[in-house]
Amino acid sequence: MYALARELGAVAPEAFGLELASFFVASQEPITRARISIEEYGWSPIGATGYSFARSGDPVRTTTVVLDAGHGASVVSGVRDLVVLNTTASEFWGYPKDEYTTLPESEDRILATAVSARWRYRPSAVTPAPAPAPGEGATTGWDAAFAAAKAALLAAFSGTYSYSLQQTLYAMGSRVLADVPAACEVRLALPNKHHYLVDLAPFGLDNPNEVYNAGDRPYGLIEGHVLADDAPDEGLAWT
Repeated sequence: MYALARELGAVAPEAFGLELASFFVASQEPITRARISIEEYGWSPIGATGYSFARSGDPVRTTTVVLDAGHGASVVSGVRDLVVLNTTASEFWGYPKDEYTTLPESEDRILATAVSARWRYRPSAVTPAPAPAPGEGATTGWDAAFAAAKAALLAAFSGTYSYSLQQTLYAMGSRVLADVPAACEVRLALPNKHHYLVDLAPFGLDNPNEVYNAGDRPYGLIEGHVLADDAPDEGLAWT
């Protein structure tokens, strides 16, 4: 693995995963399937030395490659820990309640989550790289597709007037499929990071939506997937 990394140099994790899986399947006759999982962490330079770095606040880029000698290759890319927040343009009310419901209804709330998203590429896009989006050149590859998918997630989150996190999830998945034609399915997990307006009346103060408490319990974990109408069978992709 290290020798192959040295030979390939700085390449996209999808490209490295495909090369590594191909090596195992092609080099040993008993091996007919390889599954490679990769996580890429960002680093930012610090100081003026040129050799000092700190882990950046960027989300984690994830890749899973499955290559089967008889069924071909599948690539699933994704992002984890993409923390986003809207200070307004979000409502949540009219939901079913019971004697244990404590979440207050709101017609103007903070919407925050830490996005975990994965998208599956069409088989035709796996080799050698995802197909370019309309209007882009033939040099479009894994990095460009990842950047487009991440930008689509952010654009949908910020551009959707939300009546629920479920609605926002669907908008985010749909936007990735629209902006990245090489992708055919998106799976998302969005924990609802609630922010509660603090009651400052005991201190003789009002609180016109300025001071909030970021609660961590309890919270809802919203999960779902959005599938293109013409998506091929998932095959090995999620195994």
